[in-house]
Amino acid sequence: MGCVQCKDKEATKLTDERDNSLTQSLGYRYGTDPTPQHYPSFTVTTIPNYNNFHGTAGQGLTVFGGVNSSSHTGTLRTRGGTGVTLFVALYDYEARTEDDLSFQKGEKFQILNSSEGDWWEARSLTTGGTGYIPSNYVAPVDSIQAEEWYFGKLGRKDAERQLLSFGNPRGTYLIRESETTKGAYSLSIRDWDDMKGDHVKHYKIRKLDNGGYYITTRAQFETLQQLVHHYSERAAGLCCRLVVPCHKGMPRLTDLSVKTKDVWEIPRESLQLIKRLGNGQFGEVWMGTWNGNTKVAIKTLKPGTMSPESFLEEAQIMKKLKHDKLVQLYAVVSEEPIYIVTEYMSKGSLLEFLKDGEGRALKLPNLVDMAAQVAAGMAYIERMNYIHRDLRSANILVGNGLICKIADFGLARLIEDNEYTARQGAKFPIKWTAPEAALYGRFTIKSDVWSFGILLTELVTKGRVPYPGEFVDTIYSR
Repeated sequence: MGCVQCKDKEATKLTDERDNSLTQSLGYRYGTDPTPQHYPSFTVTTIPNYNNFHGTAGQGLTVFGGVNSSSHTGTLRTRGGTGVTLFVALYDYEARTEDDLSFQKGEKFQILNSSEGDWWEARSLTTGGTGYIPSNYVAPVDSIQAEEWYFGKLGRKDAERQLLSFGNPRGTYLIRESETTKGAYSLSIRDWDDMKGDHVKHYKIRKLDNGGYYITTRAQFETLQQLVHHYSERAAGLCCRLVVPCHKGMPRLTDLSVKTKDVWEIPRESLQLIKRLGNGQFGEVWMGTWNGNTKVAIKTLKPGTMSPESFLEEAQIMKKLKHDKLVQLYAVVSEEPIYIVTEYMSKGSLLEFLKDGEGRALKLPNLVDMAAQVAAGMAYIERMNYIHRDLRSANILVGNGLICKIADFGLARLIEDNEYTARQGAKFPIKWTAPEAALYGRFTIKSDVWSFGILLTELVTKGRVPYPGEFVDTIYSR
């Protein structure tokens, strides 16, 4: 089992990270900024060239921040004796183009070329096929990244959201990197009791100088796998024993394929419009598919309502902004009728979600969490020196698991000298716009903070229009 008893026989109280567990009836502190991450997240040092097998005989290549995958099951030996780290699929993947490689969860790969960023050329040891695979769909064989329960750089609040998802039983768990202690991990477990109901408890997993791990010094383990096995058989001081790993959602892809990684323009024929999601002054938003197999959202421009150049400014801005809480741009069709292709969010706009969807039944802690997600995305926009200028619930999109992302960057601008002055006659959503911006056209980060405050009122009122009546319009017109 790998458990080593400490010489000190005194009982050591289990360490519950940040002292208190977090329940569904309390407000939460949002986790660290996920800018930008691949999920699951690894610390990549140097990915070796797998076509070039030089080095000392018997030497194994170690990748992903020192995770040693040199066991016989995770290393391919070349004729010269050099070890090549093998990778294993964490999810199923269906090829999107002829250059991609379809695979099933559990397949093992030899990496042939890792120079294309998020897309690696690989050879399947199961099928013998060769093609590009998304790098965040695989992990080194026998590494902790390949374990079902390891979630990498997942924030505390994101962990709680996933563990408290519908259908997870008591004892559902995951392990993630600690936010407060470098080199340590956190064990997060879904628990239940009569007073708190469903809630999550967090335990810090500390690292020994010799490389072992422990929650309490009385039970020490050589590997995290041994620690998980031990607490899966008995609670041993935890709130309950570990029952089942938390389900991992499919990781986010930042590109449609390796071909569109640097070439944003795609043929119109590759897109199919399936269902209209919304209709605005300048165009429509559709749910559609790319290449018949990848679900996307497609924003169209009504001919004659806006110049193509102005419409495509939104895509230019979205190219520069990449964050987990911002809707991801995939591609554009720049000839009229113009299309902007982005990731698809299954629950639609936050406004409609609150008024007519599942959001009507949400409690305050869920609403606070959604606001925190928007705040995280807006904090990133501020760091990038942009202003959004149109922050409201209609421009926040909701996905599965109450994931919220900021969308509609049509009014977003890069600011210089901390201020942007709008052209005369520009139109803005008056009830969400700060007074100095509405009256004088002067926009700053503070203007977006004002709009965020109005968005909070939309959240707590489940989508009601702020300032009912003509009050704000009347004040500003005087």
